[in-house]
Amino acid sequence: MKIAILDDYQNVARDLAEWHRLPNGSALTVFERPIPAEEVAGMLAPYSVLVIMRERTPFPAALIESLPNLRLLITTGARNNAIDLDACKARGITVCGTGMVGTPAAELTWGLILALAKRIPQEERLLRGGRWQTGLTQGLAGKRLGLVGLGKLGTQVARVGQAFGMEVAAWSPNLTDERAAAAGAVRLDKRDLFATSDVVSVHLVLSERTRGVIGADDIDAMKPSAFFVNTARAGLVDGDALLAALHEHRIAGAGLDVFPVEPLPAGSPWLEAPNTVLTPHLGYVTRENYEVFYRDALDDILAWHAGEPVRMLA
Repeated sequence: MKIAILDDYQNVARDLAEWHRLPNGSALTVFERPIPAEEVAGMLAPYSVLVIMRERTPFPAALIESLPNLRLLITTGARNNAIDLDACKARGITVCGTGMVGTPAAELTWGLILALAKRIPQEERLLRGGRWQTGLTQGLAGKRLGLVGLGKLGTQVARVGQAFGMEVAAWSPNLTDERAAAAGAVRLDKRDLFATSDVVSVHLVLSERTRGVIGADDIDAMKPSAFFVNTARAGLVDGDALLAALHEHRIAGAGLDVFPVEPLPAGSPWLEAPNTVLTPHLGYVTRENYEVFYRDALDDILAWHAGEPVRMLA
């Protein structure tokens, strides 16, 4: 088997699984940097097995049809909207996923909230430049935390908010009063959530139904003192409206871990957006997660090679 691991940005994949367990004669190649879109098909054509990291490299039908040797495609995680599963099925390509640790994105959410409220990035930079206490920070106790999405991650974020003494409100397309109450939250309609929350944090899964679910009207309804945090997916939000609100100082700031184009290119307008804390999609990038990703990817390969594939997505 010729096996390739894609987008190993941190150069850690070889160390996080027992690749020596691969069948005799297997050849493993690791690509650390993103492959330019125009070169992907040519670079990957020789490989029968590909291990891809989340949605870093998309696999639309046109690419899948141009990979004649591909037989097994493994994505880290249990879903990947960047893979055309129908095209894989038509080609007879097995698609498998992996497990993952469920807490890192919720942890990063609180890192962003605290960085915004406590002015950590600004004050750290200014302190190194010789300045001391340049602005007032904000407390969280008694403030409203508004969660767009109250699934597993949203519920974890809610618990921490409650520990800080925040009032937790939530909205999602199918949220009920009972489910909100079970998580210690009050259910609001979307407009009220945006209009009354001091921190709005997004925790929905991106799908065709939820794409653009946070529109300009929602962002316009936010309080000038409120923060917006997104560790879910950029496609959930009207990015132009959010950029405009930041530049016009109609909201206090934003903490963003996800962007319309990743890696974020030089010259991106997000790099110039004021009052922001930006991280490079770190929500799932933990040693614990990567150990699960690559361990399970190896198991997927071995099981498929034995004729008994596991964790199949298609």
